[in-house]
Amino acid sequence: MPHAYTPGLRVTERAKVRKERLLPIAGKVLVQAGARVRAEDVVARAELPGDVSTVNVVNILGIPAAEIGQYMLKKGGDAVARDEVIAETRPFIKWFKAVARAPVDGTIESISSITGQVLIRTAPRPVELTAYLDGTVAEVIEREGVVVETHGAFVQGIFGVGGETHGEIAVIVERPDEVIGPDRLTPDLKGKLVVAGSLVTSEVYERASALGIAALVCGGFHDRDLRRLLGYDLGVAITGHENIQPILIITEGFGPIAMAEATFDLLRAHVGQRASANGATQIRAGVLRPEIIIPAAKAAADEVLADIAMVGLTAGSPVRIIREPGFGRIGVVKSLPAGVVEIESESKVRVAEVQFPDGTTATVPRANLEAIET
Repeated sequence: MPHAYTPGLRVTERAKVRKERLLPIAGKVLVQAGARVRAEDVVARAELPGDVSTVNVVNILGIPAAEIGQYMLKKGGDAVARDEVIAETRPFIKWFKAVARAPVDGTIESISSITGQVLIRTAPRPVELTAYLDGTVAEVIEREGVVVETHGAFVQGIFGVGGETHGEIAVIVERPDEVIGPDRLTPDLKGKLVVAGSLVTSEVYERASALGIAALVCGGFHDRDLRRLLGYDLGVAITGHENIQPILIITEGFGPIAMAEATFDLLRAHVGQRASANGATQIRAGVLRPEIIIPAAKAAADEVLADIAMVGLTAGSPVRIIREPGFGRIGVVKSLPAGVVEIESESKVRVAEVQFPDGTTATVPRANLEAIET
């Protein structure tokens, strides 16, 4: 039996959309305020610290920890290759020689004469942040990211899976209640955001994946097919991190439900235009919905636009913690410390001080928080 939901989703032809695009750690912003950008343009870049591998040199060589420096062939800061000898003993009989090798490619980070261990850090992992929208850089946040602004059509769905993507809008049905089969999907739809009418089945989704379609937009989807697609049952959490293609945006609910006429007509009016889409959803809470944004070429000077600003947290914002530790706790942002802070994992990230109803506070990475609409 179909299950539909009515959360008051936004579907509008004219809106101003602002998106805050932030790196997970401090990095370098590559664009200036006022610059025109396309969805795929890289606007900021950072390097995540590599993983650390430990080599217990004293156990391998059978030496006192205090004497480790005498046996090291490498010093702090030296680059090493996987299986390269970094320390060795020098016995009179060479067959008795013991060697310690690097388990990974990387750099010697520390040599401890207390523990007798050597830490090797792998190469940093580059992180590139794209604009996500075709629009204008409205604001530059030094070393952290940008705010991208655009105007055009804005459509929210009820549920989605998969992250950000972009492509041209394609509509392959004549009516919002039409149900298609896999044969309706053709190779020319590769890389496009495909509006597929009412119910999309798992067979249709598999065909879309094989063709490289960027997104499927439909009225309904069976929950059993969703379980089959993901390989697990969704709990109360955020979707959007699934490594799937195409992303899936459901506009109405679960089961065979016709797409709302207003949504269908708006999308059909923009066939062939570039759009950005994101399947990320906050289940049950109703505070984060999948979206399709279709930037307009130009706005009239006297046009009144609905302001859809999504620019992050401020002091006083009600929030929910969406990852452990503290998953599910609700509180209020007390302060937003400037810059980055080192947390228990030794990562340096942007954080927020959150106060809970019982009066306690916690410092939480901002990436672990979601704002709650009020």
